[in-house]
Amino acid sequence: MNIHTHETAAVGDVTGTLARWIVDLRPENIPAEVRREGLRTFVNWAGCAAGGANHETVDRAIAAIAPFSGEATSGVLGRAERFDALHAALLNGITSHVLDYDDTHLKTIVHPAGPVASALVALSERQQISGSDLLTALIIGVEVECRIANAVYPQHYDRGWHITGTAGVFGAAAAIGRILHLNKTEMAWALGLAATQSSGLREMFGTMTKSFHPGRAAQNGMFSAFMAKAGFDSSLHGIEAPRGFARVLSDKQDYAEITGALGSRWEAALNSYKPFACGIVIHPTIDGCLQIRNEIGDRVKTIASVALRTHPLVLELTGKKTPRTGLEGKFSVYHAAAAALLRGDGAPTAFTDETVSDPQIVALRDRVTAEANPACHEASVDIDVTFDDGSTMSRHVERAIGSREVPLTDAQIDTKFLNQAALVIGKEAAEGFLAKCWQLDQVPDAAEIARSGVRSR
Repeated sequence: MNIHTHETAAVGDVTGTLARWIVDLRPENIPAEVRREGLRTFVNWAGCAAGGANHETVDRAIAAIAPFSGEATSGVLGRAERFDALHAALLNGITSHVLDYDDTHLKTIVHPAGPVASALVALSERQQISGSDLLTALIIGVEVECRIANAVYPQHYDRGWHITGTAGVFGAAAAIGRILHLNKTEMAWALGLAATQSSGLREMFGTMTKSFHPGRAAQNGMFSAFMAKAGFDSSLHGIEAPRGFARVLSDKQDYAEITGALGSRWEAALNSYKPFACGIVIHPTIDGCLQIRNEIGDRVKTIASVALRTHPLVLELTGKKTPRTGLEGKFSVYHAAAAALLRGDGAPTAFTDETVSDPQIVALRDRVTAEANPACHEASVDIDVTFDDGSTMSRHVERAIGSREVPLTDAQIDTKFLNQAALVIGKEAAEGFLAKCWQLDQVPDAAEIARSGVRSR
């Protein structure tokens, strides 16, 4: 016991320092540009949550949990059903991630909003939360989960943990704890409760369970905050203790990433938004293939072969050569290249069961090869296309659209939002929902926004 106490003291009070910052941060001390990025994060999340609501993954989750829901206080974006806040948080997390179209903190491949916004929006219908307070809590939650992810990435991810689930639970606990006005000790308990529920395995990529991870993180993070508010204690060193989160789940522990420059270095300002509905490491390939398609027109039908040279992580994450379902297609750089070249598509429609089994796409997919090149940046790709007549063309993508170097504009986020949400709740409702989301910081009751994004019965 003394050894454990000494080791914890040697690294400092990481959990306590973070808890104090969460509790003490004043909204006016969040820079305007960070607050603006937080708003973009919310808008992008809301469109993805509504857009994914009709997926069969969501139908099956609702069938499983509906009999166990408590008081139906909260809706699920894009759906008509209502649930208790904990189950609504779970379902919002699933809907927002199931299309793999959500935001990405590129330094860690965390999808930050899913665990945090899903919990906050569900809670907003259970108790009144101003839009300004919800936005503040969202930014805090995103900051917390990204800092914790920074501390253990990439070794934690390389072990096989899905970092959106494992780090996201801390973000949800921090955000909900902020709304519940936890004191510093209670906030440390909430982070400890989150630490002991940190989970999510990369083995599940390409299945329904991948989207379960941010949903469960949202639910468990909310649960952690409510337990702490009720006086349910935990270790005060759940993150840094010898048998705490960072040491058990990773070979790397860089605690300065968690506590260093709190309030002046903002990870929440570094969020990015996907233009394509699949794993982020495929985006350079889709971007390059779309550029090629736009140049060659009908010659796309005469492609004999496509050779990709990518970072090894691309093949590790998305190397499924023969995906069988749309969800598996999101983890196939081969399928993504074929769909982009033949259909000009990287949206959710490129990753349906029907598209994955389309004979023309399968035929071209079988002519796509990929080679791992350690010298290639994770966000870059080299594409060589050979045609039936023996001619060739090449394309290098240094950074894809949607990256921090080539970010989506507000207008592009709007288009992405409407293209998804209109299919679920209708064009007029989607336009109204979008307008309300952009007004988040101004509304006295955030539940007004939550209610505008559900489907009428």
